[in-house]
Amino acid sequence: MDETMTEVVDMSQETPAEDVFKAPSILLEDILMGHSYAHYSPVPAVLKEDMMTECVLGVDEAGRGPVLGPMVYGVFYLPLSTEQPLLVDTHHFDDSKVLTPAVRSDLMEKLCTTDTDLYKTCGWATKVMSARDISAGMLKPIATYNLNAQAMDATIELIRGVFALGINVKHIYIDTIGRPEVYQRKLERIFPNVEITVAKKADSLYPCVSAASVCAKVTRDAALEVAYETYTENSSIITINGWGSGYPSDSRCVNWLKQNIDPVFGWGSECRFSWGTSKDILEGKGSDLRVDWPDMDDDNGTKMTDFFTFSTEEREQEGDELSKWYGRRVTEGVF
Repeated sequence: MDETMTEVVDMSQETPAEDVFKAPSILLEDILMGHSYAHYSPVPAVLKEDMMTECVLGVDEAGRGPVLGPMVYGVFYLPLSTEQPLLVDTHHFDDSKVLTPAVRSDLMEKLCTTDTDLYKTCGWATKVMSARDISAGMLKPIATYNLNAQAMDATIELIRGVFALGINVKHIYIDTIGRPEVYQRKLERIFPNVEITVAKKADSLYPCVSAASVCAKVTRDAALEVAYETYTENSSIITINGWGSGYPSDSRCVNWLKQNIDPVFGWGSECRFSWGTSKDILEGKGSDLRVDWPDMDDDNGTKMTDFFTFSTEEREQEGDELSKWYGRRVTEGVF
C-alpha cells in the first residue's frame, strides 16, 4: 500500500492541541460524512484595493502518513513585499512540525480574526481529502488512483482556485512530492506563466510555504478533533486515552482501532482502509469476520460469459422447462 509509515513522527507535535482552533475550513457535515472539499478565505483587503499587486504563493500538506483522518493541502498567498516582514519578523511562522500545536492553533486563529494584519494582508485555502476518498482511490481494482496523483490534483485545484479569485501570483513555492525536478516540470506545463520552485523541505525554507503548512496542519487537527467528538458521545465506544495523532506508529491510535473495530464494517469514514495498519487489524485477531474471496485466476477454465450462454443440449432442456411455465411451443402447423 502507498503509505508513508517509515517517517519518524514526534507524537507530541502531531497530536492536536487541546481546544484547537476550528477555522472556517472546518465543515462539520462534510467531515462526518467522509466528503472531500475545498475552502477559500475571502480575498484580503490589501489585495482588493489593488488586484494587480504581485503575490507569492506557498503550498504544503499535512497528514500524508496517518491511518486516521484526512490529508489536507493548504495554499497561502500574500504580497511579495510583505512576506518576510509579516510572516517571519512579526509572526514567526515556521514549518508546522517545528511549532507546537498551541502556537499553530494561535497563528491560525489570528489569520481568521478580522482586525489582525494577517487577515487584512493574507489569503489562504485548504483541500480536505477525506480518508474515505483516499482509500477509495487507492483500492480501485482498475486504474488505481495513488496518493501522489491525488496530492497533485489537490495542488492543481487549489492553485487554479486562487487564480480564479483574480490574485496576481508571480511565484509559487511548493514542498515536493517525489523528485522535485519531475514535479516542477509537470506544474510548469500547467502554469506556464508563473515562476515555480519545487523543493525538499520547502516548508522550512520559504515563509509562504511555512504558513501554508500551518493552515493545512491546523485544519487537519481540527478535523480529527471533531470526528473524535462524535465517538465520545457514544457510550459503546472505548475512548480511553483517545486515538492520539492518528499515525500508525502512535500506540494510542492502534489501540483505539483494535478496541473499536466493528466485526462487519471495521470503522467509520475517518479510517483509511487502504493502509496496512487497518488491513492487518481487519484480517487479524481484531476481527471475528473473515471473508474468503474466490481466486480470479482459479476458475477451472470457466468464463464469465458461460453463466449467460448455453450449449445446444442445455438450451433444449431449458426450452422444455420454460414451456411448462409459459405454455406449449408454437409450431408451423398452427399457422
